[in-house]
Amino acid sequence: MSIRTCALLALWVLATAGTVMPLAVHAQGVEGTDYRKIEPPQPAMSPGKIEVIEFFSYMCPHCSEFYPLVTTWAAKLPKNVVFRRVPVGFNRPAWINLARAYYALQASGDLDKLDGALFHAIHEEHLQLFDEPSLAAWVGKNGGNADKFAAAYTSFGVNNQTVQADQLVENYRIEAVPTMAVNGEYLAMGKTLAEILANTDRLIAQVQSEARAAGTPPQHK
Repeated sequence: MSIRTCALLALWVLATAGTVMPLAVHAQGVEGTDYRKIEPPQPAMSPGKIEVIEFFSYMCPHCSEFYPLVTTWAAKLPKNVVFRRVPVGFNRPAWINLARAYYALQASGDLDKLDGALFHAIHEEHLQLFDEPSLAAWVGKNGGNADKFAAAYTSFGVNNQTVQADQLVENYRIEAVPTMAVNGEYLAMGKTLAEILANTDRLIAQVQSEARAAGTPPQHK
């Protein structure tokens, strides 16, 4: 390599050195664009693992669109990542009733069977499933156990879970759905549903990297 070539290469390295850090920051995500921090950070239910929470509502059309995407995504998560969903009420009666419906379906054992179907019934069939009688009747017509659902819907357990969900929404400062929270520390952002998932993956990798650097399992600050 000639002296002139070496000199030109050195000049190029110096000229581009300032671009290295911004590219690295972009690879990790840009705060305010790709994610925002949760202040203060929140404790999680899965110590030693990375917890991802989807805040959603059956009433939300974007959540309905997100459902097949996030379901496929969640099925491929590594074993050290725990995914759970929290229905929001936002102080709206219909939304609160559907949050109760989520936990009632979970308690009656029909959630896997009717989860996606409930989104479809509300947003594609435009059914008015906004109270316990209409929801229980719909569950029975779609292969679920209407009696178990109705009993769970008004139970202490489901009421307690709904109250806890409302508290999480407040603690995490959730303002819209769907929202993905990572490890009680970050909320993924994005202009599209695909970007939200991509930024969720980026945040999971960031938490893993921080844990490796610290030599400890993921901790909730």
